[in-house]
Amino acid sequence: MGTLLKSSLPRVLWPLMFGNIVIGTGVMMVTGILTEISGSLQVSIATAGQLISTSAICTCIGAPLFAAWVAGWDRQKLLTASLLWYSVLHALAAWSEQFSALLTWRALAMAGAAIYTPQAASCIGLLVPPAQRGRAITFIFLGWSVASVIGTPLGAWLGGTWGWRYAFGLISVLSLISAAWLWRSLPTGIVPPSLSRAAWHTTLGSRTMMLTVSVTMASAAGQFVLFSYMAPYLKTIFGVSTNTLSLLLLMFGCAGFVGNAFVARYIDRISPSRSVMISLGCMACGLAIFSLLTSAAWLALAFLPWGLGLFSTNSAQQARLVQLAPDLASASIALNSSAIYAGQAIGAGLGGWLLLHQGLTVLPGYACLGLTLAMAVSWLASYYAKSHPLHPCARVQG
Repeated sequence: MGTLLKSSLPRVLWPLMFGNIVIGTGVMMVTGILTEISGSLQVSIATAGQLISTSAICTCIGAPLFAAWVAGWDRQKLLTASLLWYSVLHALAAWSEQFSALLTWRALAMAGAAIYTPQAASCIGLLVPPAQRGRAITFIFLGWSVASVIGTPLGAWLGGTWGWRYAFGLISVLSLISAAWLWRSLPTGIVPPSLSRAAWHTTLGSRTMMLTVSVTMASAAGQFVLFSYMAPYLKTIFGVSTNTLSLLLLMFGCAGFVGNAFVARYIDRISPSRSVMISLGCMACGLAIFSLLTSAAWLALAFLPWGLGLFSTNSAQQARLVQLAPDLASASIALNSSAIYAGQAIGAGLGGWLLLHQGLTVLPGYACLGLTLAMAVSWLASYYAKSHPLHPCARVQG
């Protein structure tokens, strides 16, 4: 990551990136502890999967609503408050004695995620010059890669060794640390311009923008058909242990970090749209291999290409939207965050239905189909971006 700062990116990006590590770990760790939650609270795997789909729906709806509501808030106070909320609600989740309570606290906690990730990205334009925006956005989104490298495997190990409550407790503590660091580092007075109704209308009415956002949703939906049930899938189909699961998730996250770091470094040279297509192709390849595997000895062949595209896709998508219309970034990034979580909800819900009606073995094939659809939509979005370029939109305060 140090090479990313050789271009004089401000150090304030580090606490912003660390916040995404915490948010990302909290969002993704349920996948690794789903089996433990199911056994502890005596619910089925499909029911426990509602923790993923319900939280994703809440974040999907919350991201654009919060984007409009908090438009004029100082980002130092806003981002710090979102992390404190994340901490308190995960602490309450850790003490839940019934699944209904856990589901409630977890869903409410996602308000912090709905605010933090898009609003951290939207203030980049006030922290770095235009020439560095693409690199800066992909840099703070490295936090999600780091979360996959460290946070998700650690959560899986804690859940399998000490219990799922310790995993939620870890998120609570890390959120407090992140809030303190951000409060001390981010200057006051960072308030991105508010978007007018006309700007929102332009964003929602743009076929190019909506197709681009749809790429994110299709990609997330495809992945979460399998990713939501990764722990039970690997344990049931391949008989992997808790320690092996943690190692596989660690390798998966390392691949994600490498892929995202590569895109962050070279995105301005490759172009965001091409970076997205390469990343989607890697994931589709990995998921196709998953559907063919018969032995745990070859799982790395599936995890590596999937991991390479895992987070680089979302980072490149953010940069792609900013490139399409910088003045609409606050709206488009919020909608893109909604698309991520909408896709997660769709994928987790479809995966749960498939699990009940067709079994675990069909999940990789449907996941690969979702990624193939995302590639087709991405090509179409690029076509419309060339044939129907967006005109600059005047930003209106208030």
